[in-house]
Amino acid sequence: MFNNLTKLKIKKGDTVVVSIGKDKGRQGKVERIILKEAKVLLPGINQYKKHRKPQGESRPGEILTLDRPLPVANLALICPKCKQPTRVGYRFDGAKKLRVCRKCEQDID
Repeated sequence: MFNNLTKLKIKKGDTVVVSIGKDKGRQGKVERIILKEAKVLLPGINQYKKHRKPQGESRPGEILTLDRPLPVANLALICPKCKQPTRVGYRFDGAKKLRVCRKCEQDID
């Protein structure tokens, strides 16, 4: 579906809001981007429980809470200037390509 040349409009460290799913409306900061799958890992969002069996005497059984990555299509970027969920546009400043908020027209980077 996606290859290594895919470019995403969301970067590591951006604040995003979840727009679809069980965590709809929750905000988080992007911790990791999985480019091949076009997914993003947000700490504390889209969590699930994993039950691990005991491994003899060395490790007891436990229930782990893990974070699953979310598809980028289910997220909206929060503009740092106007603090609203927005789409991302681009404009060129000489040879530099800058991300722009579509609502307030301010630079995101």
